[in-house]
Amino acid sequence: MTANISARNLSGPPKTASVKAVHPQASPAVKVASKPKNEATPPFEHIINRAAATHEVDPALIKAIIMAESRYNPRAVSKRGARGLMQLMPVTAKSLGVIDSFDPEDNINGGVMYFRRLLDRFDGDVTLALAAYNAGSRYVRKYGGVPPFRQTRAYIHNVFKYHEQFKQEVAKIDKVA
Repeated sequence: MTANISARNLSGPPKTASVKAVHPQASPAVKVASKPKNEATPPFEHIINRAAATHEVDPALIKAIIMAESRYNPRAVSKRGARGLMQLMPVTAKSLGVIDSFDPEDNINGGVMYFRRLLDRFDGDVTLALAAYNAGSRYVRKYGGVPPFRQTRAYIHNVFKYHEQFKQEVAKIDKVA
């Protein structure tokens, strides 16, 4: 089951329009690139596709999360201590059975498993799952939706932007094949 992605205006009810953010900002780990390059090297591509299939998550969405989180740098570390491609916090990584957050396979498997749990917790609402992935579930519950944090809103905006770009890349490849 792949969750349907519907962007929402972050200050209101779900809409089919694009996510709006005040100012795109950098992730705590890295500055956000303006356009994702095809940086998913074949080993990452294989790992992403396998983990996405296992946890029934759109692989293009996982690629977008990785782009927003670490720009495909498996050694990325945020100011808050999140590590690896999917920027897992050490406590979260441990709870997911991730042994080495800097190992791409371990990190991606744990990150996709965690994102799947968030999707389930928020009834398949991708926007809320992304907000929880970035800011924490407690803030999504506290505010009854996307928290009013500029960084979280920019993060969601960027993930949806990258998701569209990765979907377009897949569509181009499918047309050629």
